[in-house]
Amino acid sequence: TPCFFSLLYLSLSLSLSPPPFADPSPNISQNPNNGLVLLVLFLLPRRRRRGSRRSASHRPPSPPPPAAVAELEPAPCVAYTAPELSEKPAPSFAPAELRRILDGHDVELRDRIFRLMEESPIFRRGRVFAAPDYNQTKEQQREATMRRIWHLKSRGVFDGWLTDFGADAERRILASLECLAIYDHSLSVKLGVHFCLWGGAIKFFGTKRHHDKWLKDTENYVVKGCFAMTELGHGSNVRGIETVATYDTNTGEFIINTPCESAQKYWIGGAANHATHTVIFAQLLMNGTSQGVHAFIAQIRDADGNICPNIHIADCGHKIGLNGVDNGRIWFDNIRVPRENLLNSVADVLEDGRYVSSIKDPDQRFAAFLAPLTFGRVNIATTAVYISKVGLAIAVRYGLTRRAFSISPNGPEVLLLDYPSHQRRLLPLLAKTCVMSCAANYLKRIYLQRTPEANKAIHIYSSALKATLTWQNMITLQECREACGGQGLKTENRVGILKGEFDVQLTFEGDNNILMQQVSKGLLAEYLAVQKRRRPFKGLGLEHMNETCPVVPDNLTSCTLRSSKFQTNIFCLRERDLLKRYADEVSHYQAQGESKEKALLLSYQLAEELARAFTERTIFQIFLEAEMSLPPGPLKDVSGLLRSMYALVRMEEDPPFLRYGYLSLSNAAAVRKEVMTLCSDLRPHALSIVSSFGIPDAFLGPIAFDWIAANARSSVSSDY
Repeated sequence: TPCFFSLLYLSLSLSLSPPPFADPSPNISQNPNNGLVLLVLFLLPRRRRRGSRRSASHRPPSPPPPAAVAELEPAPCVAYTAPELSEKPAPSFAPAELRRILDGHDVELRDRIFRLMEESPIFRRGRVFAAPDYNQTKEQQREATMRRIWHLKSRGVFDGWLTDFGADAERRILASLECLAIYDHSLSVKLGVHFCLWGGAIKFFGTKRHHDKWLKDTENYVVKGCFAMTELGHGSNVRGIETVATYDTNTGEFIINTPCESAQKYWIGGAANHATHTVIFAQLLMNGTSQGVHAFIAQIRDADGNICPNIHIADCGHKIGLNGVDNGRIWFDNIRVPRENLLNSVADVLEDGRYVSSIKDPDQRFAAFLAPLTFGRVNIATTAVYISKVGLAIAVRYGLTRRAFSISPNGPEVLLLDYPSHQRRLLPLLAKTCVMSCAANYLKRIYLQRTPEANKAIHIYSSALKATLTWQNMITLQECREACGGQGLKTENRVGILKGEFDVQLTFEGDNNILMQQVSKGLLAEYLAVQKRRRPFKGLGLEHMNETCPVVPDNLTSCTLRSSKFQTNIFCLRERDLLKRYADEVSHYQAQGESKEKALLLSYQLAEELARAFTERTIFQIFLEAEMSLPPGPLKDVSGLLRSMYALVRMEEDPPFLRYGYLSLSNAAAVRKEVMTLCSDLRPHALSIVSSFGIPDAFLGPIAFDWIAANARSSVSSDY
């Protein structure tokens, strides 16, 4: 063996290092490559070599020389063709019509916000496409965010956001933040903290004395606010926060203190650099008795940006996204704030030190106290759908121009979106995003029309949709990133960076898993109330529980699978069955001696399945109502395809449909087959659907357009 490797090394050395003036003739004695050939022949087993000689006389005659082969033509260079030119036939419906349905409101305002960003060098940075510079440090990104805020303020974008009361102002804020998030999530979050959390707390937790003092200055950015609720040791469990506010009857002040490290305020947007004031959430102690969590206004920096005495602030550091937001940590060392700084819409402390509240029950008082915070949850849910649209618009347009492989000799390479597998990856996500857009609009509508009696339902809907829509956003962005191949990794192509920027949506303003458990608990409470009082279900879309249980046909045909009646029935069947199973399981654990709280914890799997069933039935019915309101025509036909795709894909994806027998194995196979057919049916409409999203070209990135020209050598700049 050592001899073998020595010879092999010598032969390879000879073959790889020919003499500089070697004769190129095929003479075996002078061709250095023949050293390797001779070595291999020498090392072949003797028996095989003898056998080869013996069989030489029996070899078949050599075939005649082949006819002359035509010279191969070089393949033509790949060329870009805009999908608007290559997609035939023309769209069957006007994208603007679908946009009005998907956007739901304030289309003109949205276009104005987009134009302001497109036309400003602060946003455009002298480039074809508008996007933040992710090569900047986090400090540079934060200052760039503030410059953009000042620019928008100078153009009057924020006028009336806080000083106008009523649904119109809130609706304008939601539309504006959705559009601004398309450019940069840091920008929309920074504005959301200032206007919706800090400003919203003053507007809804406070009373006239707070409105008069703070709202106008907040709207004009004389005051820059933040929202100090989350602590290192407590996030979702707001009731457990440890910061303490003790009332000093001698001075008429609240003394606010951070008693331990776990009580430090954490992830406070705006605190690290820019905020001058904050709303502090703390346990209120009155004469040694805790009155629960309350909110207080405190100044944390002076007009020159210096941190106030007895306040310590640290930076939360670099993050996987949102580095244009200055998240900070805050410690309070017995700072004093005047009695009037208690936000007192729910409860108050009078001059004589008495604690008063119009709501006696602590649980109801806490619920009323937090109800206004739902606005942030609504904004997160609706923004998630908008960002899914960005990812899909980019990935679909790329799939309509990028080709790979041919399926016939000498045939053209096939467009990515003409592959059934690529359609199966993107088109169900396209349908889900359209259907969920209508659900997001419904959530905004019921929030803007809210009444105290509707708070419970709004909490359930906002929790369910915030969780579901943000989860779906991350799934969509991941699939779009992969569908764009290596180009999806470039930040300028947007899809990949959006994943990091929006990952936070899954846990801020409520951890998604906890929110879905709250949804199931709310549904269980409604179910038990109906059973106890022997009254019909009313509200939350549960009226179908009053009807007879629907039956699924044994053999589902294509016509039945696409029927809105069948789809409604099977979504309702799943929800009613899971609600009963959940109630029975909780009751079973209680019968075994477990407390109600422990029984709920042990039943978490059914709780998750029930919350998902409720949410998806809600989303489906909202879109169905929108579809039914359309006149007959191409748009209604396409809406039917989107609705069927959403319904059947969820039947295919959600295990309970098979686990609990809502679908037989044969029916599940029929669903899978129909999804493939729907992909083919939706394919001709893909470009029109993403065009209906109304997102200007400048916000999509190079890969959505002429990606060859964008990557040409002539386009390389010193920035890279």
